[in-house]
Amino acid sequence: MPVRQMKESSEQHLVIKPHLQNPMNQAKKTTKAAQNGKGPPPQENHNQTSPHSKNKGRRRGRGGRKPDQGDVMMRPSCRPCTATLTSTANENAENGCISDMGFPTSSKSLTFAPRPGYGQVGTKCIVKANHFFAELPDKDLNQYDVTITPEVSSRTVNRSIIAELVRLYKESDLGMRLPAYDGRKSLYTAGQLPFAWREFKIKLIDEEDGVNGPKREREYRVVIKFVARANLYHLGQFLAGRRADAPQEALQILDIVLRELSTKRYCPIGRSFFSPDIRTPQRLGEGLESWCGFYQSIRPTQMGLSLNIDMASAAFIEPLPVVEFVGQLLAKDVLSRPLSDADRIKIKKALRGVKVEVTHRGSVRRKYRVSGLTSQPTRELVFPVDENSTMKSVVEYFQEMYGFTIQYTHLPCLQVGNQKKANYLPMEACKIVEGQRYTKRLNEKQITALLKVTCQRPRDRENDILRTVQHNAYDQDPYAKEFGIKISEKLASVEARILPAPWLKYHESGKEKNCLPQVGQWNMMNKKMINGMTVSRWACINFSRSVQDSVARTFCNELAQMCQVSGMEFNPESVIPIYNAKPEQVEKALKHVYHVSGSKIKGKELELLLAILPDNNGSLYGDLKRICETDLGLISQCCLTKHVFKITKQYLANVSLKINVKMGGRNTVLLDAVSSRIPLVSDMPTIIFGADVTHPENGEELSPSIAAVVASQDWPEVTKYAGLVCAQAHRQELIQDLYKTWQDPVRGTVSGGMIRDLLVSFRKATGQKPLRIIFYRDGVSEGQFYQVLLYELDAIRKACASLEPNYQPPVTFIVVQKRHHTRLFANNYRDRSSTDRSGNILPGTVVDTKICHPTEFDFYLCSHAGIQGTSRPAHYHVLWDENNFTPDGIQSLTNNLCYTYARCTRSVSVVPPAYYAHLAAFRARFYMEPDMQDNGSAGDGNGHGAKATRAAGDYSVKPLPDLKENVKRVMFYC
Repeated sequence: MPVRQMKESSEQHLVIKPHLQNPMNQAKKTTKAAQNGKGPPPQENHNQTSPHSKNKGRRRGRGGRKPDQGDVMMRPSCRPCTATLTSTANENAENGCISDMGFPTSSKSLTFAPRPGYGQVGTKCIVKANHFFAELPDKDLNQYDVTITPEVSSRTVNRSIIAELVRLYKESDLGMRLPAYDGRKSLYTAGQLPFAWREFKIKLIDEEDGVNGPKREREYRVVIKFVARANLYHLGQFLAGRRADAPQEALQILDIVLRELSTKRYCPIGRSFFSPDIRTPQRLGEGLESWCGFYQSIRPTQMGLSLNIDMASAAFIEPLPVVEFVGQLLAKDVLSRPLSDADRIKIKKALRGVKVEVTHRGSVRRKYRVSGLTSQPTRELVFPVDENSTMKSVVEYFQEMYGFTIQYTHLPCLQVGNQKKANYLPMEACKIVEGQRYTKRLNEKQITALLKVTCQRPRDRENDILRTVQHNAYDQDPYAKEFGIKISEKLASVEARILPAPWLKYHESGKEKNCLPQVGQWNMMNKKMINGMTVSRWACINFSRSVQDSVARTFCNELAQMCQVSGMEFNPESVIPIYNAKPEQVEKALKHVYHVSGSKIKGKELELLLAILPDNNGSLYGDLKRICETDLGLISQCCLTKHVFKITKQYLANVSLKINVKMGGRNTVLLDAVSSRIPLVSDMPTIIFGADVTHPENGEELSPSIAAVVASQDWPEVTKYAGLVCAQAHRQELIQDLYKTWQDPVRGTVSGGMIRDLLVSFRKATGQKPLRIIFYRDGVSEGQFYQVLLYELDAIRKACASLEPNYQPPVTFIVVQKRHHTRLFANNYRDRSSTDRSGNILPGTVVDTKICHPTEFDFYLCSHAGIQGTSRPAHYHVLWDENNFTPDGIQSLTNNLCYTYARCTRSVSVVPPAYYAHLAAFRARFYMEPDMQDNGSAGDGNGHGAKATRAAGDYSVKPLPDLKENVKRVMFYC
């Protein structure tokens, strides 16, 4: 899940004018059935009546009518500007009331779209969810501020201090109260303490004090002061749907209370708890092991408070003797051979920040954090032992002081402490402390090993979750008892519906013109792409030493035939013979093929480059994509050596699908789309956006985040997408380049940005301006909903207004979440009609009751068939809806779009525009040059991606190189 970049502020919200709130309020007044929780009756898609048909005239009044096909200029609509933001904009006069792009501050009146009822379409069924009903306590919840002096940065030490305080004073000064503590500044009680303010003095033995000398006893001054009483009535009203604002304080208290005992028992990391006792740790290689654990979170739902429990796994550093860890890390014998400089660097990176304990002092197990590694071997290390600078070797010191003989004197020592006063510890005298999570990037073998541990069949996962709940024994939890919280031990039973799969349209020349997927999948047999493209000029470059020319030719011929069979016109002959190249000369080889091919086809462009890569190709793939897409303007398709040797029809068919969409074609479309039967899409030109931000790995502190936005470029089919990418400040979640302005010496203030560019691109591709916008936003955590909606909806508004005065098509803004912990299980695994082959729930399963938000417009949709492990449904949260979607409308549209993913003949787990945005952002990371780790200089701001972005108070970010125009127009990231 993305790391929170900004603290949520209650002051940073839109001020909504009354005329904009009315359409959202009208969504509540759909039908009596919807108000009663039954929702509208099932309807055929093409006859769907809802707020859409009832309000058609009203929407047309704000630009919702269909334009003439020959209408070249974007026509202004009479829809008024909808959002007023506090701003220092100087473009207000130019763009009406649309304000300048900055992070605005305004009042607290932004509310998310309310739930307009419940869906009715689909076959009803019962599923189980890993949510456990939590009975709301009837006790007063009180919050106290905790100040510990001297200040302590470690939560563990803080908890030890408060635990000692409770042990000493529970029966006296605390009035028999058992408080829950968050490890920082807040302490909570059920009922008031006998005082409003009190100071305590607590003594603790410092387990990690100093390298030499006895352990010291430290004294802490603890001040506890009453702050507030949590409003449980407010929480009850919210859970009953009578209040829209969640009482976060009360929810936080209950969450902390239920985590208190597990925090003491297990190793807490984020919202999860891990222990080597839950299941035997499995080795991942290079000194790492997997620990099993469980995720726990209290959530407000329609059924009341719910405790969400899920299984979890994470990589931990194996608690080995340091010498053994180093041996595993380097995969060689380190006891007899000296280390190379490369070995030393690898060890230093792996151990920096890791906590170790000494083993050479019997029962005394002091702990230290590793700060570095000595450049010299232990036998060469000396240090001063007194004020006269008398020098003594490390080997002598340990022999004389502890009677410990250092055997492996050729190994370096660990450095602990700071640089000014670093202390040396021999590797063989240290052991890694248990329970340290590994936060750096895992290699491919480690990832594969970890996935084997985490991949559980649904029934096994369900049983493990139930065992976890029983083992946690919340009914015996002293903290749960103290606060009056009761947790059910049964999985929640939830009403669900299985949405029908959509009919897909293929080309008329194929034997099968239409196709109805079965259990989320189908194949290309007897079908032809609905828009197969032509590839006349192509070349192949072979970077794999093990692939002979004859093998490569056979593969290319087979691939060309498959493209033809699938509906493309593909020239069986390449422009030039297959060119063999070394991976380390990728740029030289690509430019050679590009220029030689160009001279042979006399000025025409090479349309496609096939590239055969070694299976383990390091940076080759990324370098090839960067050069092709930002330098040469080449569309490329990479194939691994293992697939070239073992040619299967399934593989060739999948590659042909990817090639076709990269060339600008369409593989299939929804039959309802070409029949104009998709509600709120078919009736007027509609553009569907997908947006995502990917952040760098932990430890890459200066690498920028990458934002990507894709948008549909065809209507009414809504299948082809164009994409744009940009770099922005490190771990910034708000997409900075959605809309931007800059000063041009000739044109003055110029507008640009990804939204504006894609709107213009849609207009050029379809001949129509979009009159409706649907925006799927991926990668946003709940704590960021307000900021992302506020900032990005504002950017969409300004991008539209910059094209025409008063051009403001209605927007539906939907957040897509995959990194959540809700899992859905079949009610009866023996009923084969209710599960797929993997034992998972069927594709199309949707849930919008009971475990969903009490008042807001959200739903869980499992749109794909499981392959292995337990399927994870996507969580869709409609934050803003000016198009007045019914639940059936948005759920069916989202599910149907999941069958249009271009790269395979399966429905996918996330709506394709969000999926494509993720792929594009991931691809763009390859475009970063090595020096992008450093602070780049700002560009001139001309055109997309050519201007450095700057977060408030942050350094400038070096822009990504521009994509070539022919690359931008197609789905290059597929």
